[in-house]
Amino acid sequence: MDRMFIRDLRVKCVIGTRPEERTKRQEVIVNVEIECDLGKAGRSDKLDDTINYSRICDDITAMARKSKFHLIEALGENAARLCLRDRRVKMAIVTIDKPSALKDAGSAAIRIRRSRGGRSK
Repeated sequence: MDRMFIRDLRVKCVIGTRPEERTKRQEVIVNVEIECDLGKAGRSDKLDDTINYSRICDDITAMARKSKFHLIEALGENAARLCLRDRRVKMAIVTIDKPSALKDAGSAAIRIRRSRGGRSK
C-alpha cells in the first residue's frame, strides 16, 4: 500500500491541563502518515484521483484552532478521524508534538494509528 505524508504542520491551539495553558494558544507540531492507493492518481495526474493533502491540512488546522482539548491524545484522535473521512484512506498515523510541554526536553509527543474499522496495532 502507498503512503502520503504531511510533515511538520505547525498549529497554535489551546491545549493542556494547567490553568495557564487554558488561556493562551501554544504551538503543536502535527505529522500525518496516510495509507492509501496512489496508483490511480499516478496514472491520471488528476487531483480528484488522490487524497487532497491541502484539504487535510486545512481541516486539521481549523479543528485544532477551534479546540480546547486538555490532552494531545484527544487532538491526535480527532486529527486521525478527519483523515479517515475520505473513504480512500485505509489508515492514518498522527503524531502530535508539544514543544512547550517539558522544561528539559525538546517536546512531549504522542503517536496514534487508526484504520478503517477501528484501531490499528
